[in-house]
Amino acid sequence: MEYIVNIVETIFHFDRYLGIIVQNYGNWVYLFLFLIIFAETGLVITPFLPGDSLIFAVGTLAAMEIFNPWWLFAVLVSAAVIGDTVNYAVGKFLGHEILKYGHGRFLKPEHIDKTHRFFEKYGGKTIILARFIPIVRTFAPFVAGIGSMSYLKFIIYNVVGGFLWVAIFLACGYFFGNAPVIKNNFTLAILGIMVVSAMPVFIEFWRARKEKSRKKTLSN
Repeated sequence: MEYIVNIVETIFHFDRYLGIIVQNYGNWVYLFLFLIIFAETGLVITPFLPGDSLIFAVGTLAAMEIFNPWWLFAVLVSAAVIGDTVNYAVGKFLGHEILKYGHGRFLKPEHIDKTHRFFEKYGGKTIILARFIPIVRTFAPFVAGIGSMSYLKFIIYNVVGGFLWVAIFLACGYFFGNAPVIKNNFTLAILGIMVVSAMPVFIEFWRARKEKSRKKTLSN
């Protein structure tokens, strides 16, 4: 039982154990990283896995020449894009079945049309910006699939979003992760990066609310 608990603890906090894992498994760590990012973005049941913090942490180790930064970038972007693609497919082909059999209480039928319109109007921005919000990035492609967002539009923004997400956090870890102030305050640094990254989402939300209020005022 203790062995299982240790495995679960390692998976949930993979970013904290990277140094030890690299020593024990060498290049196999690239596969582990791929699987974790894939699961965090591609499976709606695992939004709790590390994403931002993991990418930032491996960027820090890449600066120490423990990882090849170009291999890291290729592996992580691939995992992020493939994960979102699988998530979208699950939503598209199974989402309505989940609703039909009553297992989708958080995805009520009356919200499907609204979700479709939302993603058709803000789809690109949603898929890209959701990358920078934990939990949200796990559910956005799933809801996009249920809302029948066109696959061509989805895949374009999926690739752009995955590229930007990995590039930003990997670069931050590579260039700033080993600074003493960051190493001594790692959690606060991650939270700070997440807040800054999420600002475009809140700005877009504020603009949408302002536009809605303006139209309501004009209609009255």
